[in-house]
Amino acid sequence: MSTRDGGGRQLPLALRYPPDQRFETFVAAPEGALALLAALARGEVREGCYLSGPAGVGKTHLALAACAAADAAGRRAAYLPLAAAAGRAREALEALHDHDLVALDGLEAIAGRREDEVALFDFHNRARGAGAALLYTARAAPDALSLTLPDLRSRLAQCARIVLAPLDDAGRRAALHERARRRGLVIEEAAMDWLLRRVERDLASLTALLDRLDRASLAAQRRVTVPFLRAVLGGE
Repeated sequence: MSTRDGGGRQLPLALRYPPDQRFETFVAAPEGALALLAALARGEVREGCYLSGPAGVGKTHLALAACAAADAAGRRAAYLPLAAAAGRAREALEALHDHDLVALDGLEAIAGRREDEVALFDFHNRARGAGAALLYTARAAPDALSLTLPDLRSRLAQCARIVLAPLDDAGRRAALHERARRRGLVIEEAAMDWLLRRVERDLASLTALLDRLDRASLAAQRRVTVPFLRAVLGGE
């Protein structure tokens, strides 16, 4: 399945949803979380889902994974980063009225913008009435967001909840191993230990670092060892 970009060109699924961002590549998900999101993507969960956690824990990863799973099941999916729609949410949401799954990423971006909140409240009600599945992500629970519309807060509170936490050391190691494996990047265990003492804990930082190492390793035709890391990353 494909979609169109702003110029009307067809975009293949692989460009819409990067292959690294799938359910099977997510590390250390809360128990039952992936099964719930997969059921949502298939249209088997009716109340919608609310995914919360601090920045960098993988909320966008799971939102895109749900859209990819819905597309694979033959359902129309749409992903909207609300930061890009702040101040014009009604216009952006109206374009998504005929989708089977809509993932709305980053609710905090429109919290406090009353017109955007009213637009989202109206969209939520229309989508639920049409049987569409809704996936929200935010850095905090509904009652901790600075929403001005009590009815919107109430609708969000009715969604099934998933709370993500930052990765612990075992989770960071597993995430690095998984992402390196998918790139065909060989990282020696001593180099992995060196990295884990220096890299940030969030998934976005881990992914960006591996992208950098992958390019450097290919250019140098070298395995990722501690001396190689020191040469590439220096004193970082």
